[in-house]
Amino acid sequence: MSTAEPCPDPAPATLDQRLARLEAIVVELEGGGVALETAIERYQEGVELLKDCRSVLAGYRKRVEELSQSAEESLRAYAFDPDAPDPEALSRAGSAAAARKARP
Repeated sequence: MSTAEPCPDPAPATLDQRLARLEAIVVELEGGGVALETAIERYQEGVELLKDCRSVLAGYRKRVEELSQSAEESLRAYAFDPDAPDPEALSRAGSAAAARKARP
């Protein structure tokens, strides 16, 4: 029979709590002195926490991308926006700059 420590608190709720628990597991396993059965249980818990963290981070990434896209769409000039740059002027300026570069 192993001298396993009491079960840890229920599954951490936030990403920070999950990461803290994962770090604690790593420290415990790296420190040695853990019975094989307990080590395997901690390792399995760590793998599950890692999967959870990756899933949460993927959700955050998607959320940031959606927010960024929404922000970009809201910043586009509307028809007859007096502050919007004139597309024809920009085109002419770009052509003139290209012509200046082409000259020796």
